[in-house]
Amino acid sequence: MTDSKYEKIASNILAEVGGPDNISKATHCATRLRLFLKEDVPLSQLDDIDGVVSAVKNAGQYQVVIGQDVRNVYEAFMAQAGLTSKEESDEVEEKDDTSILNRIIGTMSAVFAPFVYILAAAGILQAVLIVLTTFWPSLAETGTYQIFNLISWAPFVFLPIFIAVTASRHFNSNPYIAMTAAMALVSPTLTEIISQVAAGQSFTLFGFQLSPTAYTSSVLPPLFMVWGISYLEKWLNRSLPETLRPIFTPLLSIVIAVPATLLIVGPITAGAASMVASGYNWLYESVPVVAGGLLGGLWQLLVLFGIHWGIMPIMLQNFNQFGYDSLQAFTSIAVTAQAGAALGVALKSKDEKTKRAGLSGFLPGLFGITEPAIYGVNLRYKKPFVIACISGAVGALVAAMFKARYFAYAGLPGPLTVVNAINADFPTAFWGELIGVVIALILPIILLMILGYGDDAVADVSTDDKSSKSRGQDKVAENTASSSQVYPVMSGQRIELADVPDPVFSAGIMGQGIAIEPSDGLLVAPFDGQVVMIADSHHAIGLKSEAGVELLIHVGLETVGLEGKPFKLEVSQGQTVQAGELLMTVDLDQIRQAGLPTITPVIVTNSQDFSSVVVSDQDDLLLTVTR
Repeated sequence: MTDSKYEKIASNILAEVGGPDNISKATHCATRLRLFLKEDVPLSQLDDIDGVVSAVKNAGQYQVVIGQDVRNVYEAFMAQAGLTSKEESDEVEEKDDTSILNRIIGTMSAVFAPFVYILAAAGILQAVLIVLTTFWPSLAETGTYQIFNLISWAPFVFLPIFIAVTASRHFNSNPYIAMTAAMALVSPTLTEIISQVAAGQSFTLFGFQLSPTAYTSSVLPPLFMVWGISYLEKWLNRSLPETLRPIFTPLLSIVIAVPATLLIVGPITAGAASMVASGYNWLYESVPVVAGGLLGGLWQLLVLFGIHWGIMPIMLQNFNQFGYDSLQAFTSIAVTAQAGAALGVALKSKDEKTKRAGLSGFLPGLFGITEPAIYGVNLRYKKPFVIACISGAVGALVAAMFKARYFAYAGLPGPLTVVNAINADFPTAFWGELIGVVIALILPIILLMILGYGDDAVADVSTDDKSSKSRGQDKVAENTASSSQVYPVMSGQRIELADVPDPVFSAGIMGQGIAIEPSDGLLVAPFDGQVVMIADSHHAIGLKSEAGVELLIHVGLETVGLEGKPFKLEVSQGQTVQAGELLMTVDLDQIRQAGLPTITPVIVTNSQDFSSVVVSDQDDLLLTVTR
């Protein structure tokens, strides 16, 4: 692309997003222009711009996929918008941020995502114990059962400490101060005091009667406490002399935050959470088919927009307050329906690649992971996603007639967590859940076999003129039989692109390739060629081989926000490299501690110039690219 083309693309994007006054923040990663807008705009307006591969929206952020020319488009965009520096853009965001709803959703995602798999592991252990004690009741009296039972409940009892860690990271406060305050909330001594208050005894703090609010397994009290600590800590650091800050900032933060939480923040937030949970449960008890149908049908739409994170506190509050939750029972059915739709596509299709994509989406769905099914198959063909939502609504509606509910938390609700509905006091709950899951699995298969699965949306995107224009190249005629080898860039497990939880990669919008879950942090050159692009945040590198293969290596997902900290470059842009030469070292632990996946997509961005891009099954070869 020439400078005039960058400016034209930037001008068109700026016009379609409503001009400079509608922009809260603009950044970019290796392939995408990332925009935070004050007012929403239709994605179709951005999709239709020449030079834009695709546009997606996630939790309030518009991601405009440009490709490796994104930096030039970004610079032109910032200049035309009057935002010539990152700092200026950030200042605009502070003055007029995105909607409150998106900020809440973003906070919930940042807080819960890093430890959701820990809760999932504990939930699986609880499910196993439920099954064992169902067939072997006397096991519950043994010491072995009691030890494993306490292990399964430990993450939930001490949940406020997890929240303190992730929330302090999100709110930019000292994690050790936050953890100490959270530990006070779940300490055995305070738990005993709360029990005595709940039993009618009087206990005062600064002359005020202590509320019987319990903080073990709580969500909102520690979350709001850490939020308050983040402001208190900053104020103390500004106000105290530098020599006193190391001791008195933690001391004053703790002695102010914990009593304030016990007297004010805790009772208010816990009461609000209880009211919301009670309101939902009233709907569930009064009109269960409405609650089930809505959750079963709409859950995956909530997941797509990230809104599901806002519902997690209600689920946890239900378990904490009532000992059961119906929300997870219905979400398991919705998840099963998406997996069933992916399986339906695999069974219906005659194309081997589509069959593999369908099966790749179905199998993770059994374990409650729907991203491969949704992004790799169901949304790609559109009709399967709609059919899955309808099937989920039908299955959940039937399950609701049996008063289905879960009695153990499922971190990743899905068909295999149906055992969480087993309870001797509610025998119909399990059978209702089982029937609902079976309906959700089979109904989309039947409908897809009858109605078909529609047109391939990704094929439409990747073969039209817009795709070729966005990369600034004409399609090369397939007049040679030469092949190029792309060797492994990192050690680790290989993952199909359809299984990558990022629609831009999983849907093949950027091109064909493979992803790697790295086992070490050494990133090496996969062929002889040149470094043609290094992202400003160092999380992505673009290479071009001597044979013309253009490769994007994107280390981790959403790692642009880490500002280059985990990445140590060993090469520079424009440098010639040899196969096996070290490109960068990556601190994988630092990425994981930030709650981000380390999955590394390796994409042939000019796939349209080649007749095939084939993933190798050999350990010493990654891809074979043939003209």
